[in-house]
Amino acid sequence: MPTSKLLIFSDIHNDWKTLERILSVEADFYISAGDQVTWGRGLDRAGQILKTRGDKVWVLPGNHESEPQIAAMCQQSGLNNFHQRHFTAGAWRIAGLGYSNPTPFDTPGEYTEPQIAERLAPFADLHPLVLVCHAPPYGTALDRVRPGLHAGSTAVRDFIQHCQPAHFFCGHIHEAEGVSIEIGRTRAHNVGKKAYLLELE
Repeated sequence: MPTSKLLIFSDIHNDWKTLERILSVEADFYISAGDQVTWGRGLDRAGQILKTRGDKVWVLPGNHESEPQIAAMCQQSGLNNFHQRHFTAGAWRIAGLGYSNPTPFDTPGEYTEPQIAERLAPFADLHPLVLVCHAPPYGTALDRVRPGLHAGSTAVRDFIQHCQPAHFFCGHIHEAEGVSIEIGRTRAHNVGKKAYLLELE
């Protein structure tokens, strides 16, 4: 069986050396799960680096970028806008949703929980599913800022619990970077700058 390699990463925040290092790894698809930059500044440079992998790159807006900003960067640099979209890799469906649940910082890319739920709903019938969101599921090790403080999305958590995608990836909460857990049958990861290479058969 041929395999597809997905390299998933998040929260680069203008760290271009790290982005170049991540993109040096060979993969069939590169998925940036949001926050390429901070407060929307530096997207031209992000696009220049991401386009070294061309149309293999799929990009989500994090909470530091607006949907139009990412759409423009993708169009300009020949990348794929992954927000509220999905594509296929063999038998697999790969779906993406950017933005975060509300933060205390009033960043450009935030949805209410009902808005997140509404935008995740079309993915419910995709199987087998790899879901990539900027926001982690609430109340898990993936959204833990410090003991007793969680900052993820209840809508993302509910979708994972009900639909049980095979794999889930997120970023957003830097303190949980590199953490992997299981939510029922779902293998879930906060990838951050550490990135994660997923091989799908």
